[in-house]
Amino acid sequence: MEYQINGTTMQTVEVTLKRGETVYTESGGMAWYVGDFKMETNMAGGLMGAIGRKLAGESMFMTTYACESEQGKMTFAASYPGHIHILNLGEGQSMICQKDSFMCAQTSVTLATHWRKKLGVGLLGGEGFVLQKLTGPGTAFAEISGEITEVELAAGQTMKVDTGHVALHEPSVQFDVEMVKGVKNILFGGEGLVLARLTGPGKVWLQSMPISNLAARIIPYVPAKG
Repeated sequence: MEYQINGTTMQTVEVTLKRGETVYTESGGMAWYVGDFKMETNMAGGLMGAIGRKLAGESMFMTTYACESEQGKMTFAASYPGHIHILNLGEGQSMICQKDSFMCAQTSVTLATHWRKKLGVGLLGGEGFVLQKLTGPGTAFAEISGEITEVELAAGQTMKVDTGHVALHEPSVQFDVEMVKGVKNILFGGEGLVLARLTGPGKVWLQSMPISNLAARIIPYVPAKG
C-alpha cells in the first residue's frame, strides 16, 4: 500500500492499493475511490468489540475494502480541522489514541478499546475511561485536531498538559492526573480541576485545538431555535 496526504487544514489521505490489498475504516468513513473494490461491512470483534468501539467514539460497524483491479485509489477525509497523523507500526507495536481519532488502516493493524484503569484518570482525564489502541504490523491513520507537537520524554521525565490536548501517546508513557492547586486557580484559571501528568519514557503527540475547545468557541455564535 502507498499513501499520500493532501490538503492543509481539512486534510485527506489517498491510499493506493494493488489487487488483493485491503484497508478498513469505520462505517461511512470512505470519501471516494477510483477502481474496483469489494466492500464488506461487519461487526468486527463481535458484539463486545462493537460496544467498545462505540464507547471510544467510533461506529459499531467496520467496513473493509479489498482492491479487485490492478490498482485502485481510495480517499478518506478528515472530519474536523487539523492534521492526519501516519502511524507506521511494527510487529506488536502499539499506540494509544484519543477516542474518535481512528480514520483507516491496513487490515493487519488491530483496532481495540483501551480502558483507563484508574478511576480518577477516567473521570477527570479529559477523554473518559475508553480510548483506542492500534497495534501493528501495518500502517494506520489518525486524526489530530489543530496543529501537532511531538514531545519525547526521557525515563522519569514529566510534563503537565491540559487534558484535552493529549492526542496520542506510546504505551510506555504513564498517564495520570493531578488537581490544580488553589481555589482561585480552579475557579478562575480556566484550566478546570485537573491537569494531565505524563511521565516517560516515550513519545507524546499534542494537539493545539481540541474539538471541545473549538465547539466552545462556536456555540455562542449558533443561533437559538425560534
